[in-house]
Amino acid sequence: MKTTALFAAALGLFGVVLLSGCAATQHSSYHVTAYKPHDPSKVRVKLSTSTQHLYVMEGDRCLMATYANVGKPGTATPHGHFTIINKDKTRRRQSEPDRGYPMAYWCEFAPAYGFHEGFVHPYPHTHGCVRLHKEAASRLFALVHIGTPVDIAATHPEDATFGKKIQSLDQSRDPDPPRDFMMSSAWFRDPAGPLLIEQ
Repeated sequence: MKTTALFAAALGLFGVVLLSGCAATQHSSYHVTAYKPHDPSKVRVKLSTSTQHLYVMEGDRCLMATYANVGKPGTATPHGHFTIINKDKTRRRQSEPDRGYPMAYWCEFAPAYGFHEGFVHPYPHTHGCVRLHKEAASRLFALVHIGTPVDIAATHPEDATFGKKIQSLDQSRDPDPPRDFMMSSAWFRDPAGPLLIEQ
């Protein structure tokens, strides 16, 4: 009974915000909506490094738009045309420091560069990879396949349309979860509910 009451209190405290597929929210705990593609072969990922906005498009249809975290000066996220070359939902960091740190929902687009779950900062902060909130990372993982095109540039036309609906996300002060949880297989559980919805 105590566990149920605590869980209900936690839900009431954090609240999950439901938004359209091309929006995000400023809170650390939030929900991202992603739409199931009609033709998975037409899915394309676009990343604007100047705005840190990521779009998953199917032609002109926006399947998901979210805030992302790109590489900082000196270790910038590469620009260009790429494809997803590897996916690994349970990837962990292989090098020190922090060997074993989870990099869940890894979607590699160039050797040693990929999209993955991690704390999102409101300014470029990574070593070149693109970090996403778990809500977004899990859905991107579901939307892409090996061979999905990835276009990374300073800006994209979507910044003027779908980008206006994306709010910034700042997890820079969020504390790390307990280490034993981060090192457990439970870390890689998908968020609740379907990852992709029909539209």
